Amino acid sequence: MNEREKEYLYWLNSMAELGAVSLRRLYEHFHSYERIYHIEETELKQAGFLKEKQIRAIMEGRERYPRAREEYRSLGRRGIGTVTFLDAGYPQRLLEIYDYPPLLFYRGHLPENGVPTVAIVGARGCSRYGEQITEKFAGALAAEHVQIISGLAAGIDSAAHTGALRAEGGRTFGVLGCGVNICYPRTNYLLYESMQEQGGVLTEFPCDTPPLKQNFPMRNRIISGLADAVLVAEAKEKSGSLITAELGLEQGREIFAFPGRITDRLSAGCNLLIAQGARPALCPDDILEYLGICHHGKLVIREKNMVRLAKREKMVYSFLDFNPKHLDEVAADTGLSVTECMDSLLELELGGYVFRTSNQYYGRKL
Repeated sequence: MNEREKEYLYWLNSMAELGAVSLRRLYEHFHSYERIYHIEETELKQAGFLKEKQIRAIMEGRERYPRAREEYRSLGRRGIGTVTFLDAGYPQRLLEIYDYPPLLFYRGHLPENGVPTVAIVGARGCSRYGEQITEKFAGALAAEHVQIISGLAAGIDSAAHTGALRAEGGRTFGVLGCGVNICYPRTNYLLYESMQEQGGVLTEFPCDTPPLKQNFPMRNRIISGLADAVLVAEAKEKSGSLITAELGLEQGREIFAFPGRITDRLSAGCNLLIAQGARPALCPDDILEYLGICHHGKLVIREKNMVRLAKREKMVYSFLDFNPKHLDEVAADTGLSVTECMDSLLELELGGYVFRTSNQYYGRKL
């Protein structure tokens, strides 16, 4: 698409009344976004697929075109790239979905076409176990040159991006529910910056669009649409992650999920997906084999070597789990005093055997 056409698409894309499907149908009908700027209102009505409020938005929005054109021309100076559905660099997997975004904004790079890609999604308020195992899986996949897609949210998304970045040659991409010039949440700013070196961040929303609640379900179709397979790491029975999985199914993507204990709320969504036919992800090989990749090394979760630990530390460690337990619960389970437990847990923490969260909760470290 030439630059002049892109300017007019940018102008139309900035109208909240026009969604991805409407923008696509406008181009299919009129074969030019520039033409839409010049045609009469009657022609828009005769097209037959636009609502009255959409026609009114186009007609009234013409006076804003000069400003939109200048905004578009400033994007390059701000380090922001754009790609349209007619450009060679557009992610080809997205063209397979019904409501693909006609225009994408990005910083860094876009996912490469023809490279195996996995989307990893899950709970923002994930468990420490979920965070650790997601990071391990993402790292193992990225080490085999699998691109990792997620949403840059807290929790599982952050773990997926982090694991991919730590792998040699790892590449990961975040799909945002806001403008590409906004990092949300702000606590992920260092991750947001690092990803632009080893991947990129992208969105369909114009710059300065705030992270509104309704934007996130919309961006989920892009997360799954960019991938060959979707891995749900941890999810409650009703969550946005399950929406992404459902979208992936509609788009023909393979769905994987981490199985979990039936008593864990954060595993309820994953267990439900597996019951409905999703593939259980027991190790990265399960996903790599689906992608047709021969894994050069297995991810094995082993118990820590406790040879050097004293008898009391070994006992305390044996009563811990990957899901953190409170100090009082550990003391009750072991029969030790709280002071004795604290001493042992400190030794285990210094040795890298356990991690400590807030409020005196402790769990095993992978």
